[in-house]
Amino acid sequence: MSGSHRFELPIQVDPRDIDRMGHVNNVVYLRYAQDAAVAHWSAVATPEYAESLLWVVRRHEIDYLRPALPGDQLLALTWVGAADGATFERFVEITRPADDLVLARVRTVWVALDPQRLRPRRVPEALRRLFDSD
Repeated sequence: MSGSHRFELPIQVDPRDIDRMGHVNNVVYLRYAQDAAVAHWSAVATPEYAESLLWVVRRHEIDYLRPALPGDQLLALTWVGAADGATFERFVEITRPADDLVLARVRTVWVALDPQRLRPRRVPEALRRLFDSD
């Protein structure tokens, strides 16, 4: 984890993200994490990898630590962890820079698929290296 390239995605809380309790709905944090993962993939993956792999989620784990509020400016920091076979582990930390608080931590296990066969495909080591340190 410590050597992985870290990617930041700024997020503006939208009024539609707010639930009846007056804060960002829990499922929206999942969308933020997915948005960060997709943006990171788009920024780092070569066109060849982007065309030769599809990604699906096997597992999400989310720790909700503090609420995000209407009008908050957030930051999603993401990096990759272990790659094993067809799986790729990804971490996302959602923070509120205004007070330096961590609002949520997300761990997702993604599975690489061959886009034609829709079957799992081993993550190439060369792809893993693209996401290593800056």
